[in-house]
Amino acid sequence: MAEAHQAVAFQFTVTPDGVDFRLSREALKHIYLSGINSWKKRLIRIKNGILRGVYPGSPTSWLVVVMATVGSSYCKVDISMGLVCYIQRCLPEGCGPYQTPQTRELLSMVVFSTGVWMTGIFFFRQTLKLLLSYHGWMFEMHGQTSHFTKVWAICVRLLSSRRPMLYSFQTSLPKLPVPSVPATIQRYLESVRPLLDDAEYYRMETLAKDFQEKTAPRLQKYLVLKSWWATNYVSDWWEEYVYLRSRAPLVVNSNYYVMDFVLIQNTNIQAARLGNIVHAMILYRRKLDREEIKPVMAQGIVPMCSYQMERMFNTTRIPGKESDLLQHLSDSRHVAVYHKGRFFKVWLYEGSQLLKPCDLEMQFQKILDDPSPPQPGEEKLAALTAGGRTEWAQARQAFFSSGKNKAALDAIERAAFFVALDEESPHYDPEDEASLSLYGKALLHGNCYNRWFDKSFTIIAFKNGQLGLNTEHAWADAPIIGHLWEFVLGTDTFHLGYTETGHCLGKPNPMLMAPQRLHWDIPEQPSVASGDGGPSGCPLCLKMLKAHRDLPSLTAWRALPPADPSISWQCRAIIESSYQVAKALADDVELYCFQFLPFGKGLIKKCRTSPDAFVQIALQLAHFRDRGKFCLTYEASMTRMFREGRTETVRSCTSESTAFVQAMVEGSHMKADLQDLFRKASKKHQNMYRLAMTGCGIDRHLFCLYLVSKYLGVSSPFLAEVLSEPWRLSTSQTAQFQIRMFDPDKYPKHLGAGGGFGPVADDGYGVSYMIAGENTIFFHISSKFSSSETNAQRFGNHIRQALLDIADLFQVLQADS
Repeated sequence: MAEAHQAVAFQFTVTPDGVDFRLSREALKHIYLSGINSWKKRLIRIKNGILRGVYPGSPTSWLVVVMATVGSSYCKVDISMGLVCYIQRCLPEGCGPYQTPQTRELLSMVVFSTGVWMTGIFFFRQTLKLLLSYHGWMFEMHGQTSHFTKVWAICVRLLSSRRPMLYSFQTSLPKLPVPSVPATIQRYLESVRPLLDDAEYYRMETLAKDFQEKTAPRLQKYLVLKSWWATNYVSDWWEEYVYLRSRAPLVVNSNYYVMDFVLIQNTNIQAARLGNIVHAMILYRRKLDREEIKPVMAQGIVPMCSYQMERMFNTTRIPGKESDLLQHLSDSRHVAVYHKGRFFKVWLYEGSQLLKPCDLEMQFQKILDDPSPPQPGEEKLAALTAGGRTEWAQARQAFFSSGKNKAALDAIERAAFFVALDEESPHYDPEDEASLSLYGKALLHGNCYNRWFDKSFTIIAFKNGQLGLNTEHAWADAPIIGHLWEFVLGTDTFHLGYTETGHCLGKPNPMLMAPQRLHWDIPEQPSVASGDGGPSGCPLCLKMLKAHRDLPSLTAWRALPPADPSISWQCRAIIESSYQVAKALADDVELYCFQFLPFGKGLIKKCRTSPDAFVQIALQLAHFRDRGKFCLTYEASMTRMFREGRTETVRSCTSESTAFVQAMVEGSHMKADLQDLFRKASKKHQNMYRLAMTGCGIDRHLFCLYLVSKYLGVSSPFLAEVLSEPWRLSTSQTAQFQIRMFDPDKYPKHLGAGGGFGPVADDGYGVSYMIAGENTIFFHISSKFSSSETNAQRFGNHIRQALLDIADLFQVLQADS
């Protein structure tokens, strides 16, 4: 093929007359342009590092200080108070640039000016860090801002007024504080009081007090010491122990999904939509590399940490026997693509030029039109990333550490991200309630082998042009991928566009190198009757095959010795084992997604409460109606106002919310009393959310104390019990409109439906919701079919009714109508 020849820079042939070289000008051109592009990126990084390092200063401000110093000298005014003369005396004498007094004087003034400039930068940074450590503004009622907070806001704006780059504020962000043990214990006991009877609460209170007095002081000292030394005392342990050391499959248990625009469709051509989206993603990556993305600012004033965005692209979770590893590359020039059981490598650049959307469309269409069948064992290969982590690590070491398997695996793991071209066509039809749930199921797990669950994210392109993401959780939290997705969807719709026939704009280059098929060596499994060392002669495989038939679980495989690399056909059995495990998990997930249309954020505000508190209290009411009891409730909040902050838990089930729910269920209270109870519950929830965001949460502190106790070999019955409590209601709100790519009032149908995740507890619910503007809310509810106590659709109906009942309580529906 011509394309293959272009990839070779030179060839040579040994002849009797010598060596005959044949150079490929096209290949050399690509190598040259690639090198130029690489050096450009390095220079950009160096430039950005300098500009970021001197923020809020700038080279211009340095020049102003130098000119002011020199100008004052000519005016016979010594603003340095003798320091310039002292520096001049300290400069070495001799030949070179110091030989004339004028040059020595000028150089000493430059040195003095630079010192003043750097001192000013340090002072401004420390002042900004001190200002950002103030969080009192979060606890003030809307419209009742104090004079102190107003002055504080003016100072923050002044110190951060110069246009910042993405990471400009990183060194000015305060560290996450370590809460005091008594405060954490008090808040913990307060959070579990509505869930325990008097005897149970007395027992837990005794354990807590004993821990606080005897064990905690020693553990707290080590934790405070870590907070002085580390950038963030939680995040590294959270990433390692909650995510990377987990041996459970990623599918359903960890990875989550994100939906496309669901009320509009730009094109129904699969390759065209993907061409625009992939191009937009690389544009975003280019902005990320150049730090041209604006930092996210809370209330438009307080910068949020951008650390998690560093590993968005070129990142893969590498399986390990005890702990996984996040592999992040500085750059990647291709994506890995899966279609009909086959893997491809698609280049994103031609030389130093990013491929246009029409070129990418052509490349993806070539894959769609390729009639070649999968290689033996290739079709379900990605199921390895969906099974147990230890089993995947063993298989990776045994079968993918050399030869063509390693080369193909490297192409996937070193890709910018993964792309799945699906043959199904799920979409949201407002007339068909089940359609949104089917769409969510396709994104959450697919068929368990058409996603590479280890990649930082997988783009899923359906046959009808609908898209979505499946995202690995260890590298970052949902708002980070949400920021990318908002940019991509906005760029696709409002900047790139399509022709009248639905194709990408422009004319593709037919001379581009075709997508490269990845090749694997996964031999066919020998026949049982062949007597050639197949399953009949291998107790290991007989045991595994029996486990597949009798129990679709990894339990049997975990007890087996590591696979023997010399028996390469065992790889097929491990792939099948992982697939059966993932399929059992996927088949057990009940997902119910729906759009709540009666009202949205607009009417909720008429209740004089935050939309999040409104929904969370409604979830408590719905859960009590569904299960007849309260449960430990997890709501994720961000701690990104601190450097390298990730999340904290808001324990949404409070004494105030349970009092309101019980009064609602009893049905004998006056409406005014119910309104008062609701406002108390809402105020409590908002206060807890703010405490979590400002570093005064409960669960991350207890989690870190538990880890310190394990490192020291100290036994704590209190911590052991706290860390083993199940979250039977796990909730999260999807962030939106982090980037103003378009006016949502002008384009009300340009709404994504958010995303969702699997249930945390086997007998619990996972609830994700997005308050999508003024008039609608999307819900994603997950549970397990294997639990007789849960039913996602039933719980969804309870949520609907709870929202309506609370709105009716304040008569906002009647007022609106």
